[in-house]
Order: sequence, then C-alpha cells, then structure tokens
Amino acid sequence: MSAITNLYAGVPVADLDASIDWYTRFFGRPPDMRAGDEILWDLDDHATLFIEPSEAHAGAGRITLGVAGLDALLERLAAQGIDHEPIETYSNGVRHTKVPDPDGNAIAFAEPPDAA
Repeated sequence: MSAITNLYAGVPVADLDASIDWYTRFFGRPPDMRAGDEILWDLDDHATLFIEPSEAHAGAGRITLGVAGLDALLERLAAQGIDHEPIETYSNGVRHTKVPDPDGNAIAFAEPPDAA
C-alpha cells in the first residue's frame, strides 16, 4: 500500500508579481523557490504552497491552513495591510477565518480549541 508523504497545494493568480508581493507579506518572508512560473513557500517539512499564473482560474483557489495563535497571526497580517473576514467559532471549538488574496482565492486559517 502506498502512502502520501507530501502536500503541494497550488493557488492560481492573475498577476504573478502582485501576488508574490502579497504572499510574501502573508507568510512574512520571501518565497523559498521558483520553479518556472511557480513560486513556492515551504510551510513545513512536507507541505508547500505555490502560486502560479493562471488568469482563467484565478480566484478559484481554496486552501485552509491549521494554525496555533490565530489572534497574533491576524495582528501580524493587519500590520502588513492584509485584512480577514470575521472569525467564526464552530460547534467543535475550531476558530476559522478567511483571508482572501487579491484575486479572491479563499486562503483560510483554522485554529483548534487546544491551540489558542
């Protein structure tokens, strides 16, 4: 039986240069690598998010990142001029919010109740 060992999640964007700027502010650091038109940020040892130019699909991306310290993270983003939608708290205690990128891709954060 095979096992999944890595995650590479892609987000389509219309303007690559503007998106590199936004995601650099979003992650608080420049990209880790460029592979052709793909710009990559390593999120963990086995998780990478990349953006790629695709005007026809820009805005259709949906990514949720599990986080600890959601409030501090949102404060850092606000200082970078990045807004978020209202925070929802689900019945299981998970706090969730979306942080749309300039194309409208839904980048979301989910914080479990034991990570606050």
